[in-house]
Amino acid sequence: MTTLVRGVRGVPSRFLPVLATVVLFVLSFGVGSVRYDGFASGQVIANLFIDNAFLIVLAAGMTFVILSGGIDLSVGSVVALSTMVTAAGLRAGWPLPLVVVAVLVIGSTLGLLMGLVIHKFDIQPFIVTLAGMFLARGLCFLISVESVSIKDRTLRDIATAAIPLPGGVSITYNVVIALLVVLVAMYVLHRTRFGRTVYAVGGNESSALLMGLPTARVKVGVYVISGFCSALAGLLFSLYMLSGYGLHAVGMELEAIAAVVIGGTLLAGGVGYVLGGLAGVLVLGTIQTLISFQGTLSSWWTKIVIGALLLVFIAVQRTMVRR
Repeated sequence: MTTLVRGVRGVPSRFLPVLATVVLFVLSFGVGSVRYDGFASGQVIANLFIDNAFLIVLAAGMTFVILSGGIDLSVGSVVALSTMVTAAGLRAGWPLPLVVVAVLVIGSTLGLLMGLVIHKFDIQPFIVTLAGMFLARGLCFLISVESVSIKDRTLRDIATAAIPLPGGVSITYNVVIALLVVLVAMYVLHRTRFGRTVYAVGGNESSALLMGLPTARVKVGVYVISGFCSALAGLLFSLYMLSGYGLHAVGMELEAIAAVVIGGTLLAGGVGYVLGGLAGVLVLGTIQTLISFQGTLSSWWTKIVIGALLLVFIAVQRTMVRR
């Protein structure tokens, strides 16, 4: 599957799903540019990153898990828990650095526990992470059943700060952090032994074990990475919403999975790229922007279109696997 089998016009077949996602993004953005005035502005493109920075981070972590042949349904609940810990910690007078460290440690620890249960007891990741989803969501309501506003001046200043770019375009610090996460994830996956082992485990775990690769460490490690990214995404979501709430990010785990799959990562594992997940997020963001510019369509059309795209890309994946 991962060999350099040549695809369309000399392009390696493993790149085709990612290229298809990029083409889909360009086409959908082109349609918006033709139909709506102002759609093709630089700030609209910047807003795609601003409004989806937390989802980009979430998709980066999810890519590690799906590449290894697993799945993580807990990420949306961990995002909500992270917003609650952030808001409650700041309200209690904790210093901001301590809050950030606490959130990242909690997310990573939850990921570690789920990874250990999956590996030690050989339980399906779907079941374990489903339990983690309920656990994290329940912990949110132990902290507070109501929304907790974030009034910390430093955090609010960071949330409202704009980074000017040429052409009158501006982005937020959330975007910078999200893109740094993507770069680090790309380096880890493609330039480290851990990353190569992730691909090997997802491609064929038995063969990876026979080759002497640290499969156990990787199977647990990808959930630690996913938990860390979920917690970081929760911090970015806190900056975006300036509140913590137990009902934040409901269904966001499905959006992250959809973005990764639409970005060309095989659900079976072993094939995929972090940049594909980024492209998948941009496709989802473009669909939402198109519906917003339309003005007369319900926001639920976003879910309908995403569902249709997901079915199409899964069908394409099955075709690739059979070949």
